[in-house]
Amino acid sequence: MPPFDLPEGDPFGAHNLPYGVFSLPGPDSARRVGVRLGDHVLDAGGAAQALDSPYAPLLAQESLNALLAAGRTTWSDVRRALTAWVTVPAHQEAIADLFHPLSSVTLHLPFDVADYVDFYASENHARNVGQIFRPDAEDSLTPNWKHLPIGYHGRSGTVVVSGTDVVRPSGQRKAPTDPAPVFGPSVRLDIEAEVGFVVGRPSAMGTPVPLGDFREHVFGLCLLNDWSARDVQAWEYVPLGPFLGKSFATSVSAWITPLDALDEARTAPPERTHPLLPYLDDSGDAAEPGGYDLRISVAINGHVVSEPPFSTMYWTAAQQLAHMTVNGASLRTGDLYGSGTVSGPTERERGSLLELTWNGRDPLELPDGKRTFLEDGDVVTLSAWAPGPGGVRVGLGEVTGRIVAG
Repeated sequence: MPPFDLPEGDPFGAHNLPYGVFSLPGPDSARRVGVRLGDHVLDAGGAAQALDSPYAPLLAQESLNALLAAGRTTWSDVRRALTAWVTVPAHQEAIADLFHPLSSVTLHLPFDVADYVDFYASENHARNVGQIFRPDAEDSLTPNWKHLPIGYHGRSGTVVVSGTDVVRPSGQRKAPTDPAPVFGPSVRLDIEAEVGFVVGRPSAMGTPVPLGDFREHVFGLCLLNDWSARDVQAWEYVPLGPFLGKSFATSVSAWITPLDALDEARTAPPERTHPLLPYLDDSGDAAEPGGYDLRISVAINGHVVSEPPFSTMYWTAAQQLAHMTVNGASLRTGDLYGSGTVSGPTERERGSLLELTWNGRDPLELPDGKRTFLEDGDVVTLSAWAPGPGGVRVGLGEVTGRIVAG
């Protein structure tokens, strides 16, 4: 039955309505834009056509890109229309047959990824990494860390949707005690629990995007797992940073939650301890808190190993966008940028195995055995929710990947 009467408090109720792309089994396997309601997905393009909506050309598509490019006013207008379609009884008969159980559809990468950038925005994560690799340093943070959001450009062509297997990558690696590098499968394969932000409206080359224009350009967010081959990364990263240790796969959730669904989750970022240059200074933005209160869980083979809090992130998504474009770099519809590993102040809140096992020193005790880094067959699942209106949760879905031998 169509999910018009959901249980109270369902995290995928009409207050949420995340977007995805799905296909049906059988001969009519075209991809369609969908909106999740409960444990069903609504064919949004079909509903728009059935109701003679002016938004049919945006929604009757095989990806979200046309909607992403339409801009903030249209995003809000389409969301209001969708909310009415699933809540006003007069519309129910026209769209009832356009709901499909999630168990009966195939979910796809919801948008065509243009560029992919990944940041390093958690002070807890950065300090942990510094203490692991530079234990004798006077400060575990690098000198630039409190002055700018550090990031690198990744490979957009290997961004994959939740449920896609991740092949264990091979590459060069060299331990400090090895006389020479060797080649072979990574033996220190890791996760990074992150949040991805999806750009809709592009910007002109040579024109930086200021902090206050974040919501004019960013459509929504998704969960993101930045798989990392730590042994490959450690050997290659000096002096230009991550390359093959990161580029083999990045997994994202199948659902993009619009920013308009997350107004109740907005929160102030942690207190700044260093003065910021004007283009990054959000201290006067009291009415528009730049952080988001997102509660993430990390599970390996169904066993929760960490619960990183996104509210602790030092650099906000708006600051990351401003920094990414301050040199005049343009935005394109479908750009994706990751927050960087989300880690909190306690051991139970660390967002990578590198931190959770302290670089392999302290193995995790799982029901199926100890882990320092990932083994073939391991299934990693990130899930999350955010506070919503009236105390209800906003579900952010999940991103899952299984490690297979290379």
